[in-house]
Amino acid sequence: MKIPDFEAWAVFAKVVELRSFAAAATELATSKATVSKAITRLEQRLGARLFHRTSRRLALTEAGQQLAERAAQLLADGEAAENEARAQSGTPCGLVRLAVPMTFGVRVIAPLLPRFLERYPQIAIDLHASDEMIDLIGNGFDAAVRIAAMPDSSLLARRLCPMPRYTVAAPSYLQRYGRPTHPMQLAQHRCLGYAYLSTANAWHYYNAAGDQVTVRPAGPLRVNNGEALLPALLAGLGIADLPAFIIGEALAAGAVEPILPGWRQREGAVHLVTPPGRPRPARVELLADYLAEQLSEAGKQLTPASR
Repeated sequence: MKIPDFEAWAVFAKVVELRSFAAAATELATSKATVSKAITRLEQRLGARLFHRTSRRLALTEAGQQLAERAAQLLADGEAAENEARAQSGTPCGLVRLAVPMTFGVRVIAPLLPRFLERYPQIAIDLHASDEMIDLIGNGFDAAVRIAAMPDSSLLARRLCPMPRYTVAAPSYLQRYGRPTHPMQLAQHRCLGYAYLSTANAWHYYNAAGDQVTVRPAGPLRVNNGEALLPALLAGLGIADLPAFIIGEALAAGAVEPILPGWRQREGAVHLVTPPGRPRPARVELLADYLAEQLSEAGKQLTPASR
């Protein structure tokens, strides 16, 4: 029985992660030709092509897509074993690819990273800021920060801090259009929408009596970044539902006011999610512990004192 070509599997996983033969070669400190030969060797052994190669684009074939997660797990297992060995006698090292929501990443996560990088100088972070829901496995990420009431998922989630949401409007809007007191009244109002809601373009409310109401807001503006709603919201053009880290300052300053007294949306939180079925490398665990430590305090400052 032949021993699996672990080197070729690791090279394949790295090419999938970085979406580039050249980038994988740089990461692995080898030549592009060596990377290409390893992929060819693996394809010949498997009897299937793993990539569609063109001059402009590198894409996984169907066979490549089916094997990418297993290759990533093999690589992660190997890295985890080495990191555990190093942890006994050395300093944690390596790259963490971290996906974060755009505004939260820029405002909250990025300012926390310098101290972490000073504490662990052998660890590097590749920070990807986007509100789009990233496929961790398909895009080769080690972890992602997500802000939501987490649905059932195969991803492993660690809660970092609470993050309440507020349905708000500017005083000028309320003077012009009136103040809704029940979620169903939002159908008669101008609402400002966010494209990447985890609840699929719906706002879900509940009250202390156990009543539940779902509304589908409509209005003059829809964006793919929550902070982009602020100018229209502050100008009195509509009602918005936003998390505390975006709207907290405006609430505290009285530039917007909470509406729908007695009604709330399901409480959200900041989570760190990682792919399932593989041990987390030591560098990822260290970053998770650090973010949990820092955000437990930062979360208190991000949340306005009154609802």
